[in-house]
Amino acid sequence: MPGLNAAAYHQPVTDTVILRAEATPFAPALVLRPWCVGDAPALVEAYRDPALRHWTSSAVRNEDDAMRWLRGQQRGWAAGDRFGFAVLEAPTDTPHRQLAGNVVLKEVASGKPSVEVGYWTAVHARGRAVAPRALQALTGWAFDTFGAGGLNRLELLHQVDNPASCRVAEKSRYAFDSVLPAAPPSFPFDGHRHIRRRDTESPAGG
Repeated sequence: MPGLNAAAYHQPVTDTVILRAEATPFAPALVLRPWCVGDAPALVEAYRDPALRHWTSSAVRNEDDAMRWLRGQQRGWAAGDRFGFAVLEAPTDTPHRQLAGNVVLKEVASGKPSVEVGYWTAVHARGRAVAPRALQALTGWAFDTFGAGGLNRLELLHQVDNPASCRVAEKSRYAFDSVLPAAPPSFPFDGHRHIRRRDTESPAGG
């Protein structure tokens, strides 16, 4: 995997990153890895969900759209400024891993102390704590990887009419910080900013 600018952060990302989240009594473990072109069919299927299309800005209607989206994820890794992970459910009774969601670290830059995280969960995987577990894994990795370069705060933003994201933030230990004013047309309603600071992390990184 192409590396992160080593002048920006002291720990360049030079290998394919695999993150894991433990199983719960009601849901399988999660594996997080960079998106790849083979994910196109599953991505198209995930975007058939009207709720997902409502809350995300991407338009993925077919495999051509999916390939453009996936190439964008790969460019982010190559540039070292955006790190998107496919979230896969990994049951112990089968080698098959089903796409369950997406988590992303956005607009990473040299000397920038705060960056945004984002996520979505596929409709079939909702109600199984996929988003909180995946965000916990992403959060720990982000601070472990970029903390030495100055990253000390992660932000999760959502509109006020999306209470499910408030619950995800709380479960992921992102504390409510402030109300953000609406910015039509992209953000027609006020929003919430939730934050998690590096100094609240455990020694294990989350």
